[in-house]
Parts: sequence; structure tokens; C-alpha cells
Amino acid sequence: MSIGSTQIGDPRLLIDGKLVDAESGRTFDNVDPATEEVLGVTADAGTADTEQAIAAARRAFDETTWSTDHQFRRECLLQLQQALEDEREEFRAEVVAEAGAPIMTTYAAQIDWPIDDAVRWPAEYISEFAWDRDIPDSEAFGMLSHRAVWKEAVGVVAAITPWNFPVEVALGKIGTALATGNTVILKAAPDTPWSATRIGRLVAERTDIPAGVFNVLTSSDHGVGEQLVVDRRVDMISFTGSTATGARIASIAAPRMARTFLELGGKSAMIVLDDADFESVVPGASLMCMHAGQGCALQTRLLVPRHRYDESVELVTQAFRDIGVGDPNDAGNMGGPLISAKQRDKVLGYIEQGRAEGGRVTTGGGRPAAYDRGFYVEPTVFADVTNDMTVAREEIFGPVIAVIAFDDDDDAVRLANDNDYGLSGGVFAGDRDRALAVSRRIRTGSLMVNGGMFYGADAPYGGYKASGTGRQNGPEGFEQHLQTKTVGYTDGLDDD
Repeated sequence: MSIGSTQIGDPRLLIDGKLVDAESGRTFDNVDPATEEVLGVTADAGTADTEQAIAAARRAFDETTWSTDHQFRRECLLQLQQALEDEREEFRAEVVAEAGAPIMTTYAAQIDWPIDDAVRWPAEYISEFAWDRDIPDSEAFGMLSHRAVWKEAVGVVAAITPWNFPVEVALGKIGTALATGNTVILKAAPDTPWSATRIGRLVAERTDIPAGVFNVLTSSDHGVGEQLVVDRRVDMISFTGSTATGARIASIAAPRMARTFLELGGKSAMIVLDDADFESVVPGASLMCMHAGQGCALQTRLLVPRHRYDESVELVTQAFRDIGVGDPNDAGNMGGPLISAKQRDKVLGYIEQGRAEGGRVTTGGGRPAAYDRGFYVEPTVFADVTNDMTVAREEIFGPVIAVIAFDDDDDAVRLANDNDYGLSGGVFAGDRDRALAVSRRIRTGSLMVNGGMFYGADAPYGGYKASGTGRQNGPEGFEQHLQTKTVGYTDGLDDD
């Protein structure tokens, strides 16, 4: 289909260098969550297609020089970088259409930030990274040994991506995985298949990446993902999504000792200390409504001093009332639709549970009256929340925030850490050193201090506790995709 002059929607898989339909001929609908209309169809991969993709990736790793030719990889990835930049506007239109992402978000983490550096940074880091290094000689049994450490690709990586930030997560995974010499099978979420198939087409048509090095599967069958996880030819599973699914992946990958990188859920706390400028800081909590609250790192618990609780509730309530909700193509709307009817109903269920447990809704709490189509939920504020309530503990993945009171800095830290998750968060204070001191005590993988931004392809990202294992991006993410081989060698035996 097309939006204006922008063509979107490639229905084809990429397997072993070829853009193909599913072997069965099946397709599935791609639905616009803002209108509930069918945008078009995408190839519905099955067991046979998955088998072909695994075989191609395995063969490309084992039989080509992709894993060892660092300069060639760099050149290929920079070709992909240029292709991504050339179709930036097509990606933008596509993610608005299939993910319901408000267009304002595409000028940041949805599209522009990842296209700018998610592939470029790891491509350029290839030339900087210490692939081989010597360590001091050692002597044992009367023999002098030279020693070295070599870094080598893990092998075949299955990259399984979610629907909320489909371009950002996919590029973050494949940029590093390919730069480190791995071959990749990208399995996209069925809700947002076209951003993945576009990447597949660009690899096939615009780069010299060898056949089988990069493959794309789209499928309505979640069994395809499980097939990737259990296959012994797949060396690593890189997954972003729910903690429940991540736990299942870990459990079924463990018997064969497959490496896993799991970036999972979050229930991040925004802590506002008593010396902060409340009138400017507290309304900023409404940023969690971006993309209808469908972000794992969004700050969904607002922790404020007890003696300023009523003031804080009033400020955040007004900010949530001012959130623009509606057509994601309208630059004035920060809150678009939920991805599906299922997700919308799940969020509404959490809101009802919050009410039943004693939470007080100060704004929102239902579907917007203005929309009889589209998977919308009103931006919703819960007051009178204690940290043991469901709305304070579980990841809702919708535009719902819980306002919780604390007594002092120690109590704020206790409440922030009293959660199964540990992905992100924020700390705000008039005194920067105080904010940093509190931040050091928060058990999360990333933090925004007084609004500071940690994001970037050079910045490791991941979680503590139930928010996952491992890191994506940065040097740590680069290492995540490598094996370490330590070698001892001698100059050879003397002929005498």
C-alpha cells in the first residue's frame, strides 16, 4: 500500500539471499491499530521456511569468510547504513501505519536515532575493537609459552523482536550481531512485520552481504520462534519482549547451553526528591504516555514525598489530561493506539483491577469517547496507590501511571527497589549530587538523572533482576556476541 507518495509494505521473507513467499503460500493480515483496517498482507512463514533459514545461516557461518573478514563486514554494514538512510521516510511512514507509533516518536527512538547509529556505530567499532591481544608469557614445566586472547563470533544468532519499537530493536540487534561476525535470523513480531521485511529487502538489494548471512522470517505462528530457540544449529538467542516469554526462552535454551541475551519487562520508578522544582518536573511524568505507554523503559511509577503528595497528584493529573490522543499521523498526538484489541483489553483489565484494590483514578480509566475504532485507552492516573498493589508491581504496557508516596530518600530507594523488575528509572532533585547519590542505590540497568539521556548505540542497555540478562549496544553489547579463546603457544621444539 502507499501513504501519500510513500510506498510501504514488502510481504516477502529473506531466506538464503532470496526474497521469497512462504513455501506454503500462506499470508497474514497486517492491521493498522489506529483504524483497525487491514494495511496489506505478509508472508506467513512456517516450519519449512524456518528450517531453510536456519540451514542457510549455519552454512553461511561455517563456509564463508564472513566471521573472519573484518574489513569486508565493515564495508557491507556501511552499505546497509546508507540504504537505511535513503529509505528513512519509508520507515517512518511504515512504523506509524503498522505500529500506530505517533509520528513525533519517529523523530527520536522509533526511527531517527536507530537509523543514525544502530548500524553505523558497531560497523565503525570493528576497526577499533581488540580482536586479538597478547598477554604476558608464562613458564611451566621448563617451557616458555607465549599467550594470546582471540575474540571470535558466537555463530548463528536468532534475533526475536517485539512490536513496540520494531525498527529500533531490530537494528540494535542485527547491527551488533553482524558486526561481530555472526549470521542472523531476524524473526519479527507478527503485529509489525513490514519494518523487518524492508530491512531484508535492503540487505538483499543494496549490500554485498553474502547469501544466508542475514535472513528474515515473519509469521503469525509463535511456534516459529520456539523452533529457533530449540534448534542446536542456533548458537545464541537475542530476545526483547515480556519477562514471561523470556523466562520460557531461557528454560528451553538451557538444556543445550545456548547463549541468551534477554531484554525484558520493566516497572521503572520516577523519583522526585523534595528539593526538585515540582511544577516543571512532575508534569514530565506524562512522557510515559508516549506511544500509549508501550515501552519497557518508561517510568510508570511516580514516587513523590508524602508531604507533597496531593500537589503532585494534581500536577500529574493535569498533565495527563493534556496528552493528545488520536491519529498517530497528527504531530500533536503523543498518545496513539495500543497495538491490538487484545492489548487494549489487557490494559483496561489492569485499570479495573487497580480500582478494585483501592486505587483512585484521577483522570482517564477507559476508552476515549471520541473514537469508536482503533485500540485506544485514555491516559490514566492512579492515586492512593501502595507499592503492593498490582498496578504498582506489574508491567501494564499502557498509558497508566501509579503515584506512590515516600517518607525520605531511604524510603524512596526502598520503594523503587521493591519490585521484581530493574530496567530503568529516573531521579530528579535540585541538588545534582544528591540525585546521583540516590541513583547509585537504585537496582536498575539505566537511569535518567534530572532528565539526562543515556540512550545511544555506544551505550550498553539491559536490566537487573526480572528485566533480563546481558546487554545490548556499546562495548558490552559487542562482547555479548563474541566467544573468547585463550591460546598458549611456543616457538617450537629445538631440533637439537
